[in-house]
Amino acid sequence: MRQEVVAMGGSQAREISVEGQGFQLYGMKTVFFLVFSLIVLAATFMGKLPQGMVGAFPLMIVMGVIFSLIGEKTPFISTFLGGGAIVCIFGSAALSTFKIIPEAAIKNMTVFMKDGGFLDFYIASLITGSIMGMNRELLVKAALRYLPVILGAVAVSLALGGLVGALTGYGAKKAVFFISIPIMGGGMGAGAVPLSKIFAEGLNTSPQSMLSVMVPAVALGNALAIVCGGLLHRLGQYKKSLSGDGQLMRIGQNKAASEIESEDKYKLERDRIDLVKMGAGLLIATSFFSFGAILNKFFPAIHSYAWMILSVAAVKVAGLLSNKLEICCYQWFQFVMKNLTGVLLVGIGIAYTNLSEVAAAFSGQYLILVAVTVFGAIIGAGLVGKLVGFFVIESSITGGLCMANMGGTGDVAVLSAAKRMELMPFAQISSRIGGAFMLIFSSVALQLTL
Repeated sequence: MRQEVVAMGGSQAREISVEGQGFQLYGMKTVFFLVFSLIVLAATFMGKLPQGMVGAFPLMIVMGVIFSLIGEKTPFISTFLGGGAIVCIFGSAALSTFKIIPEAAIKNMTVFMKDGGFLDFYIASLITGSIMGMNRELLVKAALRYLPVILGAVAVSLALGGLVGALTGYGAKKAVFFISIPIMGGGMGAGAVPLSKIFAEGLNTSPQSMLSVMVPAVALGNALAIVCGGLLHRLGQYKKSLSGDGQLMRIGQNKAASEIESEDKYKLERDRIDLVKMGAGLLIATSFFSFGAILNKFFPAIHSYAWMILSVAAVKVAGLLSNKLEICCYQWFQFVMKNLTGVLLVGIGIAYTNLSEVAAAFSGQYLILVAVTVFGAIIGAGLVGKLVGFFVIESSITGGLCMANMGGTGDVAVLSAAKRMELMPFAQISSRIGGAFMLIFSSVALQLTL
C-alpha cells in the first residue's frame, strides 16, 4: 500500500509517497515525533528547557514541523500564501506576541537567532554551498547582468509609489521617501535604521520618529513579498515559459556530448552523500563568513555578507577550490537547507516579526502604497530580467522581492515560499549590495529635494 510521508525538507513539510513506511514527520514515524515533541513542550512549560542551542533547537524544530505541516495541508495557504513558510513565521510571531509560550523560551530563541548567530550561520552555509554548486560559466554571465535587474526594480517601484501617492492624496514625495525607499532599502538593521538617521539629519527631526513611520512599511512590505513569492511559484507552475525552476539565467542547449557527460559525472559525485565532506563544507562556509567580516573591518561601507558573496564568487570563478571541496560546500548547504530551514523560519517569527507593528500600519491608503511598491519591484525586475536573458519568475523573485523584503531574514522567507532556496546568492546581492545602493541613492535624492 502506498502511503504519505511528510518530512521536513527545505522550508516546508513535503509529501513523499513510499512503500510501507507510513505517515512520517521529520523523518520518523508520527508516534515517535509526538513523544519527542511532548518531552520538549513539557520541558518548555515547566521552565526546564535548557538554555542555548541545546534548548532552542528542539523547540524550534517541533514548532517548525507543526507549522509547516499546517501550511502545506491548508489549501488556500498552500496555494496562494507561500505554504509552510508563512505559517512558520506568522504562527511563531503570534505565539511570541500573545505570550502563548513562556517568556524564557522566547528570550532563549531570540538570543539564539541574534546573539547566537544562527541566522548568520544559516546564510553563510547557503551562500557558500549554492555558489559552489553553480555552473561557473553561468555565474559569470548572470553576475554581469544582475545590476540592471536591481535598478529596474527600484525605478519602477519608486515611480509607482510616487504616482499612487500623488493620486491618493498621501503625497508623492512622502510616499517615495517614507514608504517605497524603506521597503526597497535592504531590511531593518541595514536599511530602515540607517535610513532613519539619514532622513532625521536632512529633515531636522529624530531618528525615532522616522523609524515609527518606516518600520510598518518594511514589515508590511516583507509580509507581502513572502506572499508574492508563493504566488510567483504558483504562476511558474502554470506558465512554464516564465520559470527556470530555480535557475536564474537561460542557458543555450548547444553543448558538446563531452561537456554533458562531464557535467553528469560531476552531479553524480555531488549528490553522493558523504558525512566527512559535510564537515569540510561547514568549515569552508564559516571561514568564508569570517573572511567577509575581516574585509568589512577594513572597508565598512560594504556589508560583510556582500564581501562574503564576492569572495566565494571570486574563488569559484578562478577555480581555486578543487571539485571535491566545492562538493563539500554543496553537500553541507543541502543538509542545512533540508533540515534547518523550518528552524530558521520559526526564529524569524520569534525574533524579527512584531505583529503589533504590522497591525498598527493597517489602513487602506497605506496598504495600497506598500502593495504598489512591491508590485513595482516585481514588474521592474521581471521586465529587465527578460531583456538580459533571465527567467521572469526568478528575476522577479531575486531582483524584485528580495529588494522589497526585510534583508537576510526576508530572503530566506521569500525564497522558501517561492521554493527556490538555491537562489540565495542573488537574493543576498539584492539585500546587501542593492541595499547599500539605496542608502547612497536616498541620501543624494533627499539633498536634491530639500
